[in-house]
Amino acid sequence: MDKKETDKTTEFVKEAHENKRSYIFQKNSITKIAVIIIVVFLIIIIIGLVVSGTSFFDSSL
Repeated sequence: MDKKETDKTTEFVKEAHENKRSYIFQKNSITKIAVIIIVVFLIIIIIGLVVSGTSFFDSSL
């Protein structure tokens, strides 16, 4: 049976000057823009949930 090659040195962020293959995110402008977009969408969803929850409870009284 073949053994899997396990690399336990996977890092979270790859710096631009490093030459490695085991990383999750690369530190560049595309990743930064994507993180900003995701955070904005999450904030909008949370605000929408809070507003809909408060308007639901106000209308049931």
